[in-house]
Amino acid sequence: MKGQKHEKLLDFDNVIESLSPNERAIIPHLKEKSIEEIDKNTGLGKTSVLRALEFLSNKNIVKLSSEQEKILELGVNGILYLKNGLPERKLISIIGEKNSISLQDAKKLSGLNDNEFKAALGALKKKALINLINGNIILAGSKQEIAQKTLEEKFLESLPKKINELQPEEKYAFDSLKSRKDIIDIQDKKTISFTSTELGEKLMKQDLKEADNLVEGLTSSLIKSGQWKGKKFRRYDIISNVPKIYGGKRHFVNQATDYAKKIWLEMGFKEMTGNMIQSGFWNFDALFTAQDHPVREMQDTFFIKNKTAKLPEKELVENIKSAHEGKIKGSKGWQEDWNEKDSKKVVMRTHTTCLSAQTLKKIAEKKEFPAKYFALGKCFRNETVDWSHNFEFNQTDGIVVDENANFRQLLGYLIEFFRKMGYEKIRIRPGYFPYTEPSLEIDVFHPVHKKWMELGGAGMFRPEVTIPFFGRHIPVLAWGPGFDRIIMEFFNITDLRDMYKNNINQLRKMKIWRR
Repeated sequence: MKGQKHEKLLDFDNVIESLSPNERAIIPHLKEKSIEEIDKNTGLGKTSVLRALEFLSNKNIVKLSSEQEKILELGVNGILYLKNGLPERKLISIIGEKNSISLQDAKKLSGLNDNEFKAALGALKKKALINLINGNIILAGSKQEIAQKTLEEKFLESLPKKINELQPEEKYAFDSLKSRKDIIDIQDKKTISFTSTELGEKLMKQDLKEADNLVEGLTSSLIKSGQWKGKKFRRYDIISNVPKIYGGKRHFVNQATDYAKKIWLEMGFKEMTGNMIQSGFWNFDALFTAQDHPVREMQDTFFIKNKTAKLPEKELVENIKSAHEGKIKGSKGWQEDWNEKDSKKVVMRTHTTCLSAQTLKKIAEKKEFPAKYFALGKCFRNETVDWSHNFEFNQTDGIVVDENANFRQLLGYLIEFFRKMGYEKIRIRPGYFPYTEPSLEIDVFHPVHKKWMELGGAGMFRPEVTIPFFGRHIPVLAWGPGFDRIIMEFFNITDLRDMYKNNINQLRKMKIWRR
């Protein structure tokens, strides 16, 4: 028993020696039972008091409890109206003097804006203080009624108040004001309270001044001077929880895009970049997309109003025109006249494949064979937004230009890229795109929504795409899967809309991209 008693005394002494200066400062004031009172008596500041209480709670000296509650406070307009009077007070004062006044004159004399004037009329009519007859406001209430403070005015004077403590008359006033702009501000407030434990009660009776002589930290000056010898250091608390510190980091989408770019570079690809604003020529025509294709309608594409693009050299434009009109050997084209006006329309690029078309032009000019390029960037489509669609998204494109390129190589590039992105199994099925043949689509199974989700398409560019650039058909492997969908599973995102909300709590908790 003696040993147990000695151990308890030792533990008690250890607790005292582990107390920080702020903890020691507030312990004598724990009887105050109020954080505000402790702050007032110690001068530490509310934040420091709260932090010290958390540390004391970890040492079982106090018990903390918190309560979430809604507090009604004056909004920006509420503060103004409390000082200068509600709009209905200004209006009824003028009507009370005149007994009858036109709407136009009442608004002019009151100095109210349109919204305030309408709100004031509505409030006064609801209280049966006025009537509106033939464009005139007629006083309906008595002078005594006008002079009395309204429930709303009394309510504003009483704020702040807890929403769950409102009396029936106050609740009526709140319901009347809450729909009006910036009069009432509803704040979610967390109230923290505490009670002392048996250990806390015991510590409040102790003289803690001796602990003030404890050394808080070992400094270089203490070491050099030797003054640390014989000193007693405060015990470090290595068990208690401390506030989480969130270090700076790149946005999780940017982390993933950096990794994907690294994959393509390691596979021997060069990066192609370009503007997000493109002409219809590069976004559609150079990729053999018919000019009457639905994708070129306003319902699918964002067009830039009152802007016209400059087309490239005439020879290339004529070559593209020939492809569309079926003047290339072995092709029927789209069996319609090609319109240069449509080609000059300016759009927000609907895919990064427009960069592939522009890069084909550069490859042809430099006679760079074989060539491998990739792109990863923003695209924009006039989509109906849901869990798997957004009007703004990332896409990764790629092309391989090689006389010996074949479809099996295309599959190999795609399987290797998706494997490195974390997908061991993908579904590849036949697809259709105006500018590739054969074409394929890539799917992955979504574990939450229990359905196959399309990631994007791929294929080999048709002769109608390659011949205008090279003068002859050269095999070109091409792909353009949606990148945001690819990274959803890793970040546990089940709705694409959550990807760009910039919710700071979500961003702090989001794991680092590591593959």
